[in-house]
Amino acid sequence: MTTPALAPSPRPRQAASTCRRVLLAPVTITPSKPLGPSHLKGLFWTDVMYRATGALAEVDYRFSHTTYHLTEQTLAFWEFLDRTQGDTDYSGLSEDDIGMLYVRHRAAREQAPAAALRPYADAVEHHGWVHPAATRVLELWRAQYARLGLHDPGLLAHQPPGLGLEEMLDHLRARGLCLDHRDLGGPVYLDLTRHGLPLRRIVTADGRPNYLACALRELLPLAPEYDEVVFLYDPDLDPDYQLLARVLAPLGPTVHRVPVGRVPVDGEIRSARKGGWRGQDAAALLDATAGHDEAATRLGMRLYFIATLGPGQGQSHRPDLLGQCLKRAERLLAGAPPTAEDGLPERLGVHRRDHVYVDPYRLTTSLLARHRAAPARDLLSAVFLCP
Repeated sequence: MTTPALAPSPRPRQAASTCRRVLLAPVTITPSKPLGPSHLKGLFWTDVMYRATGALAEVDYRFSHTTYHLTEQTLAFWEFLDRTQGDTDYSGLSEDDIGMLYVRHRAAREQAPAAALRPYADAVEHHGWVHPAATRVLELWRAQYARLGLHDPGLLAHQPPGLGLEEMLDHLRARGLCLDHRDLGGPVYLDLTRHGLPLRRIVTADGRPNYLACALRELLPLAPEYDEVVFLYDPDLDPDYQLLARVLAPLGPTVHRVPVGRVPVDGEIRSARKGGWRGQDAAALLDATAGHDEAATRLGMRLYFIATLGPGQGQSHRPDLLGQCLKRAERLLAGAPPTAEDGLPERLGVHRRDHVYVDPYRLTTSLLARHRAAPARDLLSAVFLCP
């Protein structure tokens, strides 16, 4: 039976005078390696959108690692660690150390059998367990978030999805969106073929959910509570996010897809599964900001990853441009008046189109516009410099 709260009928819209509700749902990052330039770009885009939109609407930022620990990508790495590293104490390792183990795992091209992953899935699902290697990476990320002024959406929090796997499939089945071939020894598909979209496998024949299935478990019960749902994700994932948008829109919210291009290094977009992050990861970039104060580092990073690199992925990472953005941030901060004549909501509201959320690119590039007054300190503090 489908859950009444998830019935696919649009909920009544709020009156225009009431506060709108927005859910930001960026793609999560598997805690198995350092944060590279592409990860940081997505995090800064989401952070600026969250803070700026928060001045105009009620905004929630959902970034639950708990939900996605159940993917094979994560569980297979944990099984590999226990099988090859034994009772290693991960508490003193760096994210680079753990990342190199991840590279070894991916290079081995081993496929752990479902039976080997089942105890890990059970521990995550029923006991909130997290492998100590992942916990260590998340602890290191949390410290880097703090230095970069990024909002922590609960990196180390237990945030399970609102639906179990079978509950989620029941909901899809009630809407005619599920092809379940498990009784025949086959997988489960999300079926949106009547909308011109291809079948997408979401659960393997032996019961393992993929990222899309986990997202549906999390977002189906959340979506009806919001006026807008905003996805931020790598362009390569656009087919899956088209499917998600099609499933969630009938529940009431307007769904927006915001692809954020990855960052090439030396003209090449590199996968973290092959390593190559040394000198480019968050720790190294923070070391490179030595000589700049905290405010200039936070603002300069956002000027670089949002305004300079832009929404696409044609611009390679360039430390010289990052250095220029840090210096530009210092000048902006030095010349910033305390406030402007217009209130903060009015100044932020011009960076929207036909949506509630504030566009991070339009807002951040406006700071660099020539022949315009310097941005006021209240805007910089509220959106770009928050602890």
